Amino acid sequence: MKFLDLFAGIGGFRLGLEQAGHTCVGFVEIDKFARRSYEAIFDTEGEYTEHDINCSNTKELPEADIWCFGFPCQDISVAGKQKGFEGNRSSLFFAVTRKLHELEDKKKPSYLLIENVKNLLSINSGWDFASLQIELDSLGYDIEWDILNSKEVVPQNRERVFIIGHFRGRCTRKVFPIERKGEPIDSPKQKIIRVFDGRNTGTYGSQDVVSPDGIAGTLNTMGGGNREPKIAIREATKQGYAEAVVGDSVNFTQPNSKTRRGRVGSQRANTLQTGLNQGVVVPVLTPDRIVKRQNGRRFKENEDPMFTLNTQDRHGIYDGMSIRKLTPRECWRLQGFPDWAFDRAEKVNSNSQLYKQAGNSVTVPVIYEIAKRMN
Repeated sequence: MKFLDLFAGIGGFRLGLEQAGHTCVGFVEIDKFARRSYEAIFDTEGEYTEHDINCSNTKELPEADIWCFGFPCQDISVAGKQKGFEGNRSSLFFAVTRKLHELEDKKKPSYLLIENVKNLLSINSGWDFASLQIELDSLGYDIEWDILNSKEVVPQNRERVFIIGHFRGRCTRKVFPIERKGEPIDSPKQKIIRVFDGRNTGTYGSQDVVSPDGIAGTLNTMGGGNREPKIAIREATKQGYAEAVVGDSVNFTQPNSKTRRGRVGSQRANTLQTGLNQGVVVPVLTPDRIVKRQNGRRFKENEDPMFTLNTQDRHGIYDGMSIRKLTPRECWRLQGFPDWAFDRAEKVNSNSQLYKQAGNSVTVPVIYEIAKRMN
């Protein structure tokens, strides 16, 4: 089927839909840096495009079977000001529906594929979601929705609500619920994979080498018997902290907050945001002396500041490890983008933009699982 990519970002919807066999006929994206990445990743020559949905001419929109969009969530997210549809950004949902109102029924897409934060279901006591349903009903769409978590397919805990609109009277396939079949969630593919196991070769566990296919290639330390070094990360829980071990992610956002929970992600990342807000726990070793344990030493990558916790820090205790920030490539991997896509985007954008783009994107494998059920 053909699809129109609205609020396209860096193309997370597009990549997942194309992987499922659908064809893009055009895209709309206002952010000039996101457009750079999008146009570097995809062959967009000859396609319809527009920068601002409000400035697009409805008569010029290409016909499509699917309109997909994750309209801006800043006014809906729990991290925002909670203005809901009254906010300037999230009200852009109605910029899309105005275009649909202007189309003849025969030219309306058979499917709408919509994504947003799960708080969309409850903000303003649920009245905003009710408004969304009423609006889509007036356009002739019956809807279904579900909350899907990216951790089912990538090592990132990211809950989002997905809404499917079915144009009334046409034969469209029901999508939800999506049930995972085959490998369990905690299959080896979703874990840190060792390509060299120091524990079973007569050497130190600190010589473990981890596959770069996951969050990052790191060295591990002291395995077995719950003896792995740990870092205590302050959290707003009864215990007051959470323990992080090698391979866990740590959220840096608001480090002095007395109300934040869930700072530590067990072998997977917490939800990516638009700024750099996470790191991964790694052992503290002198890079040129990997064969010898160097507990107590601290290091940083070239021109890359490390976030080290020690006995003087207010945020935890030093225990032979440090926290290094996730690289832009790793953040893109956490959203399911292949390295070839990141390589193209990296050539046209700065690291700060690449971090932002990863946080704003949808998770590609989640879109693929939805898209392959649409025909």
